[in-house]
Amino acid sequence: MPAKKKKITILIADDQTLFREGIRDVLSNEKWLEVVGEAADGLEAVALAKKLKPDVVLMDIKLPKLDGISATKKIHEAAPEVNVLMLSSFEDEAHVLDAIQSGANGYLSKMLPAAELVNSIKTFTAEGLMIPQQMMGKLLHGLRSMGQSNLPTQATLTKTEIKVMDLLGKGLSNKELAKALNCSVKTVKNHLNSAFHKLGVSSRTEAVVKAIEQGLISSEGTHFVEDEDEE
Repeated sequence: MPAKKKKITILIADDQTLFREGIRDVLSNEKWLEVVGEAADGLEAVALAKKLKPDVVLMDIKLPKLDGISATKKIHEAAPEVNVLMLSSFEDEAHVLDAIQSGANGYLSKMLPAAELVNSIKTFTAEGLMIPQQMMGKLLHGLRSMGQSNLPTQATLTKTEIKVMDLLGKGLSNKELAKALNCSVKTVKNHLNSAFHKLGVSSRTEAVVKAIEQGLISSEGTHFVEDEDEE
């Protein structure tokens, strides 16, 4: 018999009880999703993320005790395998930029209809980073306006590292990168670490966004993949 497909586990972090219950009810209608926990503040979100290790945390930005940006950073540091999808009423470039820099793998509006939220989670879990095109524009503009790209374009990475960034942006995992480059996963990790250092980033998400912003790779056809910790 074929193995039973694993459900995507979700942790909802929002201080509004009615909103949490509404999201839980929507997601509970999907057989491939399972809500494993709810948090009413940032500290609880971090604690539950560490304990439950959900596949995805739906994180609000405005949370008591510890805001969503800070909570995301702590989750990213303590449990990098947990993917944070920011679900917020804030859509300005400053919040989008802060979220991605803190380690979030996606950013969605709270105003999304239920069906679109479910489809976005499905796309997110399949492809990685979820940032709508209009928010991607704000993110790139934010990076430019804050002067974060101070390295010379096209001169910072080797040809192989640029190739790795390009393939990374198209959704390839470390194993798939190794196959495409005809090398070992360890070698791929070495290329990634070197590129991260040169770009001044700490995650795959930031690396791809930074490479696009600098013009090293194209955003066309970019899907992004979540940070991973493969053996």
